[in-house]
Amino acid sequence: MTTSGERDQKLTLRTRLRALRRSGPVPDMSAEVLLAVDAFAVSAGQTVCAYLASRFEPGSLAMVGALRSRGCRVLLPVVVGPALDWAVYDGELRAGAFGLREPVGPLLGPAAVGSAALVLAPALAVDHAGVRLGKGGGYYDRALGLSTGPVVAVVRDEEFVPSLPAEPHDVPVDAVLTPSRGLVRLPL
Repeated sequence: MTTSGERDQKLTLRTRLRALRRSGPVPDMSAEVLLAVDAFAVSAGQTVCAYLASRFEPGSLAMVGALRSRGCRVLLPVVVGPALDWAVYDGELRAGAFGLREPVGPLLGPAAVGSAALVLAPALAVDHAGVRLGKGGGYYDRALGLSTGPVVAVVRDEEFVPSLPAEPHDVPVDAVLTPSRGLVRLPL
């Protein structure tokens, strides 16, 4: 059961983590995502659900390019109402909801995340048990609930923390990816 205390803790953490992100360099994560591809034995031709980093978020367009250069079929999220839909990234982008960039291809449906051999998810923080703290909209928790492949959250080093407040709707991740630690499987 969710308590207002857990929601308040998450809100406080989100505010603090967003402020910290604005003060440091943004990790590219291109080399690191290839560690995850190798660790989970993702082969050329298999699908990887990824994301395009927003301002101050770890990751980059080069990170997505590294996946494509490995021969992965890359799906990127498209915000449609309260859900994340998915489209194949072919190198072309357009402006989307919330100022995000999104692929221009046809929408494949929210369940397309279930076809992924690997899912790379953005996060504000991840704890040693695999609890992922997102931005608070629930988009990724709803999407990750449909995933059948391993889910790897991508964060800065200082955003991998011992513990976070959890609510029943939070979908745990299988691993975390940081610039200096690389891939860490969870729970620890």
